[in-house]
Amino acid sequence: MPLKIAPKKQAAEDPRHTQAVQSYELGLRALQEHKFEKAKGHLQKVLSGPNKSLVDRAQVHILTCDKRLEGPSLQFKTTEEHYDYAVSLINTGDYVTAREQLDKLLKQNPKSEYVLYGLAALHCLTGHVEESLKTLDEAIQAKPALRFQARNDGDFQNLAEDPRFTELLYPDPGAEESEAQEEASAY
Repeated sequence: MPLKIAPKKQAAEDPRHTQAVQSYELGLRALQEHKFEKAKGHLQKVLSGPNKSLVDRAQVHILTCDKRLEGPSLQFKTTEEHYDYAVSLINTGDYVTAREQLDKLLKQNPKSEYVLYGLAALHCLTGHVEESLKTLDEAIQAKPALRFQARNDGDFQNLAEDPRFTELLYPDPGAEESEAQEEASAY
């Protein structure tokens, strides 16, 4: 009589382990997709699982998520360096962050003509015509040479047909002379 070998009963796998592995896999997938908030949520579920090595790996990935969610730490040596960063944001189309950076700069340097000029360009690029004209006027009042820069600046092309823009960049020569004479006679 042949011996019957009973099939081995598979040890019932710990449901906590199964859940931890699933959460870990979902977390890794979200991490690869740069969905850091979602990845962190899945990976945190792994921390309560029974597998120590999986918990350790999840903790490393959570640190990665935290770093990516913090964003870059920005420290500028000079105001000009900060301004250049804001302009680079404008050039890449990140208008929201550029505005935040220019607003910070303007709070630190309220009369800075180049920060005002940058804001005027940003206002123009984002369709805020009135704010652009007002801010560009302030910049030109602070530094009249910016009038010439604005004439050739493609960022102001939305205003090219606006007569107020033309008046700002090409003032009446007689008005400029009379203003200069009035200033001279005031002394």
